Amino acid sequence: MSQPKSQPIFRFAPSPNGKLHLGHAYSALLNQKLAREAGGKLLLRIEDIDTVRCTPELETQMLDDLKWLGIEWDEKPMRQSENFETYANALKKLQAAGLVYPGFMSRGEVTKIVNEAKKAGTIWPRDPDGTPHYPPNDKNMNKNQRAEMLGSSAPNSYRLDMSKALETIVPPLQWHEKDMHIEADPKAWGDVVLARRDIPTSYHLACVLDDADQNITHIVRGNDLYSATAIHRLLQELLDLEAPRYHHHKLILDEDGQKLSKSRKDTSLSDLREQGKSPNDIKILIGFS
Repeated sequence: MSQPKSQPIFRFAPSPNGKLHLGHAYSALLNQKLAREAGGKLLLRIEDIDTVRCTPELETQMLDDLKWLGIEWDEKPMRQSENFETYANALKKLQAAGLVYPGFMSRGEVTKIVNEAKKAGTIWPRDPDGTPHYPPNDKNMNKNQRAEMLGSSAPNSYRLDMSKALETIVPPLQWHEKDMHIEADPKAWGDVVLARRDIPTSYHLACVLDDADQNITHIVRGNDLYSATAIHRLLQELLDLEAPRYHHHKLILDEDGQKLSKSRKDTSLSDLREQGKSPNDIKILIGFS
């Protein structure tokens, strides 16, 4: 739905692949608070591209937890599983521009190449999350080799050719974070996955397309996605999408200082509700005033 450009539009975008926890509560409450203070809208996006782990039961629980917490969204929720055609079309556009190639190597094969390089004294680049960059073997395949692999039953992903992508944009690439302009460094991520054979998208591709489709003006999300914003800004440039403003907030951590996981029952909203906690108790637990 098209919205006036002057109207601030925020979004909360959880995945129903597990129970919502205290970290989700903080992000949802902060999005709602900032949206209301700005006189804007809060939209809900259900990020369910993983059609195996995301289930209707978990989605129902998620929506119930959000309503219990006092989160109110202003339009019918968007479901990513209903937008696969949009994602596939965007991927085709990038493929037509020569910016995407199929990758066939398994994690084990990548690890073997990285370890061999390490033994030879080569320092293999790693992305901000610590994952080794994907080797260039598949990117350097000739047409016949690639056609043969695509015709086989070998699983494959589709990766962004980062070097070629960066050649198509005019630097500097930046994003607006609160009151600052942050220099984006997508090269640090290497050739990221944009889609897989069984799912025609990735988080990165779906995220930027949905933000554009929902006319999102302000993205408020956890600090664990701060570095990934560089990838999103690059994709926005490649697909001619407007860039929203960003606000990356603190993370709610466990006793060991680790990011909360959906597998941690002691921090899930539904389990805390069963223990008799109130929405106000949740706000106190996460330090939200």
